[in-house]
Amino acid sequence: MSENQETIGSSTPEPDAGLNRDPEDWGTGDEPMTAAQRSYLDRLAREAGEELPADLSKAEASKHIDRLQQRSGRVSGGGEEK
Repeated sequence: MSENQETIGSSTPEPDAGLNRDPEDWGTGDEPMTAAQRSYLDRLAREAGEELPADLSKAEASKHIDRLQQRSGRVSGGGEEK
C-alpha cells in the first residue's frame, strides 16, 4: 500500500474488536445518548427505583446501563430476566 493512500482500520487486529473499550474513549462518547439508550436506561432505572438525568451523554448512559444491568442480573452470571 502506498504511504499516501488513506486507510481505515489497523494493520494489527484489535483485541475483542474494541468491544471492551471504555466509553470515555469513544469518539462519540460526548454526544447525547441515543433514543435506544434512553429507552433501555429508563426501563432499567425504573426497575431499580432510580432517577437519572435526562441529558446524559452516550458514554455516561452506557456506564449507567452497565451498572444497572449488573445490579439487576440482566447480564450473564446474574439471575434470569423476568
